[in-house]
Amino acid sequence: MKNILVTGCAGFIGSNFVPYFLDNYPEYNIINLDLLTYAGDLENLRECEENPRYKFITGDICNRELVEFIFREYDISGVIHFAAESHVDNSIKNPGVFIETNVNGTFVLLDVAKEYWMYEPFSYKDRYKGARFHHISTDEVYGTLNETDLFTEETPYAPNSPYSASKASSDMIVRSYQETYGLNTVITNCSNNYGPKQHDEKLIPTIIRKALAGESIPIYGDGKNIRDWLYVLDHCKGIDLVYHTGKEGNVYNIGGRNERTNLEIVDAICTILDKKVPLSARYSQLDWESNKNINSYKDLITFVKDRAGHDRRYAIDATKLESELGWRADENFDSGIVKTIEWYLEKYQV
Repeated sequence: MKNILVTGCAGFIGSNFVPYFLDNYPEYNIINLDLLTYAGDLENLRECEENPRYKFITGDICNRELVEFIFREYDISGVIHFAAESHVDNSIKNPGVFIETNVNGTFVLLDVAKEYWMYEPFSYKDRYKGARFHHISTDEVYGTLNETDLFTEETPYAPNSPYSASKASSDMIVRSYQETYGLNTVITNCSNNYGPKQHDEKLIPTIIRKALAGESIPIYGDGKNIRDWLYVLDHCKGIDLVYHTGKEGNVYNIGGRNERTNLEIVDAICTILDKKVPLSARYSQLDWESNKNINSYKDLITFVKDRAGHDRRYAIDATKLESELGWRADENFDSGIVKTIEWYLEKYQV
């Protein structure tokens, strides 16, 4: 059996990854280290609680003594690092937390892995040859795009928010441990994820939750900011491929090839909700803010002041991952958003 440390898995992407990984790799034990901040919820991992190959530990990735204990106690031979503060708005209000977790926490994990797996730079202990550190990052490190280009693995970093700057910094630290010490690392930079278990504060859950509650659906600025949307399970499959077969020291971009403006996202969700849970069936259940002219959930859309440093467009070119490792997204946005909405309807008991 191989023991792998997977950080931050009570959050959105990690909590989708763990059950997928356990189902597909019976030769792995997973040790999940998570601080359970506001974005982490053990309910996301209820399906794994009784699995003998899964162990949950509450703790901070910045706590070096704890990380060292976990490596020794469980003989860790691989790391997949999800744990991060990730909400842009929160990073604008309190950037220090993002620097501490995303930069210092990543450093602690890297340095402990190096000390545990290696004799000296470029010399792995026999038992840990092949041990790998996989760092999960974001397309936001690349900054903003014009109307036509795509982010590739060669795109220069140009982060525009404290969040993206902290992730760019952590990427550079990972790179430095590869180049300076020969630590076996890979990095994946993903586009916007969506799907089950995402925190309520994020765009798609917010749209669904506000619509079902009969509240105004807030859209920043003119709503024309563009993101490339990636279904979370497709992301998990990409991480799996890169962790097991990606080339050491390489970066792989994972994107859904599903560009949508925020307006298109809210329009699509409201159209589906209008069919699945029509307003006429909900008027009697809800205290609407104002139901005088509300015939569709779309009538709840409200434009609010744009946030600071709001990048206009992200879009990923996943050609490298597709051509080198054979990855393909199974979901397009039209199929993925239906699955997502159905999950949230069940969550909100609608």
